[in-house]
Amino acid sequence: MRRSRNKPLYLQVMSVLKDRILHGTYPVGTLIPSEPQLEAEFSVSKITVRAAIKELVQDGYVDKGSGKGTKVIRSTSTSKLSKLKRFTEVLVDEGYRIRKELLAAEVILTEEGSVARQLFGDRCVKIERLYRLNGAPYIYYTHYLTDKVSGIEPNDLNEQSLYDLLEERQVTLDKYRDEFSVIASASEIAMEALELRTGKPLLKRARYSYDENGEPVEYSEGLYDTDLHHYVVNYDV
Repeated sequence: MRRSRNKPLYLQVMSVLKDRILHGTYPVGTLIPSEPQLEAEFSVSKITVRAAIKELVQDGYVDKGSGKGTKVIRSTSTSKLSKLKRFTEVLVDEGYRIRKELLAAEVILTEEGSVARQLFGDRCVKIERLYRLNGAPYIYYTHYLTDKVSGIEPNDLNEQSLYDLLEERQVTLDKYRDEFSVIASASEIAMEALELRTGKPLLKRARYSYDENGEPVEYSEGLYDTDLHHYVVNYDV
């Protein structure tokens, strides 16, 4: 785990463990690694590990039985932004494992005429990530965030949900809009990350996210290799 100076260490460990629960690395009904194993993996003290597990217990993700290990009892998010995560939760419910890889994170000068320029002006934060489905490249994400979002470091994004991270920074997303299209091919970088041939059609999901004042916070583009899994939208009646 790459450490951030902006968040207590036990919360960093907790965030990584929670993200693994949400994305099926630790399925419901199984035990998370033992405290000594977690101490060794994260190179932290017993006190730090126990504080992280205590947070997970309080949030209802795990149950700590005396001498029986720590069992996962829930794998759905309680975040205010949980609606934004339903697709990955559907995949986890179906038994898939999701693993995220941070490819790049930097402040950029936006291109003339781009969506990022229209929403955020001359500068914004750009984040590129790859999602793997049972180990295979599945989704290539490019996120553009207002540079008013302060305190986000690349290290924070290696395993944690971006939306959870925004919530921790007291940034509340009040609404979002998704647009879907099919593109014949993506950039060379995206196609290489997805390990696909040039010219292969991809599903593109563009998402616009706004705060409670209607100000844009995030614009993202997700490219999906739907040969691995179709994109699923659930509607509550």
